[in-house]
Amino acid sequence: MDKVFIISPREESHTDAIAAGIDLANVLGKRAEIFAYSFEYFGSAEYYNASFAAVAHKHIMKQREAKIEAQLKVLQAKDVPIHSVWSKDLSEHACNHSIRHGFDLMVKAVHHAEHYLPADWNLIRHVQIPLMLLTDNPLHKGNAIMMAVDLGSDKPLKMQLNQSVIKHGKALAKATGCQLHLAFVIRVPKVLRDMDLINTSTLVKDAHQKYQQQLAQLELEPDCIHITIGEPDLCLYELSCRFKARYLVLGACQRHGIFGYVIGNTAESIIGRIRSNVLVIPADRSLCLT
Repeated sequence: MDKVFIISPREESHTDAIAAGIDLANVLGKRAEIFAYSFEYFGSAEYYNASFAAVAHKHIMKQREAKIEAQLKVLQAKDVPIHSVWSKDLSEHACNHSIRHGFDLMVKAVHHAEHYLPADWNLIRHVQIPLMLLTDNPLHKGNAIMMAVDLGSDKPLKMQLNQSVIKHGKALAKATGCQLHLAFVIRVPKVLRDMDLINTSTLVKDAHQKYQQQLAQLELEPDCIHITIGEPDLCLYELSCRFKARYLVLGACQRHGIFGYVIGNTAESIIGRIRSNVLVIPADRSLCLT
C-alpha cells in the first residue's frame, strides 16, 4: 500500500498530472508510479503484417517513455517507476491493475476544464481506490478543502462513505496545510423553496442542533461547517467558489447497470459542475451488495 497510481494518458491535457501527482505523493508520504498509456489504430496493415504492428507498438511506447523520463529528470524524480501500457481501454486497465497491485490513490488530469471525457466517467464509476481528478482552475489558488457529506442518511453505505470522506479529507488537509471545511446539503425541491412552504432558516438551525455531537467530534471551527438547503450540485459549486476550494472530497455510490443509468448518481451531477480538484472516494463494494 502507500502507492500512488499516476495516469499519464495518451492525449495532452491542460494539467500536468505527473508533476502534481508526484508532489501529492510526496506530501502524503506515498510512493509514486507512473502509467503511460498508448494506443493507435493502424488500419488493415496490422491484420496482414503482425510484425508491423509489433514494431509500431514498441516505437510509440518508447517515445512516450522517453518523454516522461525527460520530464522526471527536470522534476528531479528519476527514481519514479514508469510502466508503459498498450491499452485501448485506459479505465479498465487502471481500475483492475490499481486494486490488484495494492495502490491506494489514483491521480489523473482532466483534459478539458469544462467537461469530463468518457475515460474519466468510467474511472469514477468503476475505480475501487480513491481517485484524484486534477483540473486547471483559478480556484486552486485557494487554501481550502471542502468535504461533502450526507449527515441525514442512516443507510450503512452512506454512513461508511461519510467516514471515508472525513478520513481522507483530514489526511489531505494535514498534508497540504489547507483549511478543512465540511458541507452538508439538505435536499429540498426548488418548488417548495420558491413557494415559501418551508422555513429554510429553521431547517438549517434544527440540523445544527441535531448533528451537534457528530460535528463536534470533527473539531472544526464553526465558520468551517456549512449546512445549506437546495440541490447538492448547485450548493457545493457555490460553496467551492466562495471559499476557493482547492479540493472537493466526496463519496460515490457507483451505481451500475440499468439502475445506475436510470436513477443516476448524485456524485456524478456534482462532479460535472465542480471546477475544483476532486477526490472521489468509492463506496465499499460489500455494502453496495446489501
